[in-house]
Amino acid sequence: MTTTALDDVSTDDDHASGTGPIGSGRALALLLVITGALGGLAAWVITLDKFELLKDPNFKPACSFNPIISCGSVMQSKQAAVFGFPNPMAGLVGFGVVIAIGMALLAGARFRRWYWIGLNIGTLLAAVFCMWLMSQSLYEINALCLWCTLTWCVTILMFWYTTVHNLKHGIIPAPQGLRNAVLEFHWVVPVLWYGVIALLILTRWWSYWSSLL
Repeated sequence: MTTTALDDVSTDDDHASGTGPIGSGRALALLLVITGALGGLAAWVITLDKFELLKDPNFKPACSFNPIISCGSVMQSKQAAVFGFPNPMAGLVGFGVVIAIGMALLAGARFRRWYWIGLNIGTLLAAVFCMWLMSQSLYEINALCLWCTLTWCVTILMFWYTTVHNLKHGIIPAPQGLRNAVLEFHWVVPVLWYGVIALLILTRWWSYWSSLL
């Protein structure tokens, strides 16, 4: 994704006043739609499997392959229902909202500053929650769910590129130097973020992964 792809469809007068509605480029809109759809798919599959587990405790989800990649272990943990109901049910709502925003942007919608800030805060909280779930999965539950991992990945992307958009258009105040650096090297943060997650997964179960070689 290039920085020009993140351009908005607002007018110069909108920027000058600082109060006009701001849109986005097609790339950001598509990113929100695609990541929202992938996250929604993951939440939907996990929800269905959770219902099956409630009916039959011996049910084995299709994504349970071995002692490490074991979706069933994750779904049956207490961390899988932090708010008193299965976590993916919140994902179905949240990712649905992201898809709706992305589709609106594709249709040419423009939003006020408070709306973009709200989206940024929402995706930030989602990313923080996903990272907490990742730590629980690695160090408390001792198992990985592939659908959960997909959720982490798409949430990181939607949070980061919403932030990039907001920095670019001054919705989030920042020095010009920082803004230019973020726009020029916008790919660095998600690449490093994914790299750290991969490294944590690799080192956490290194003895198991090495036994497969």
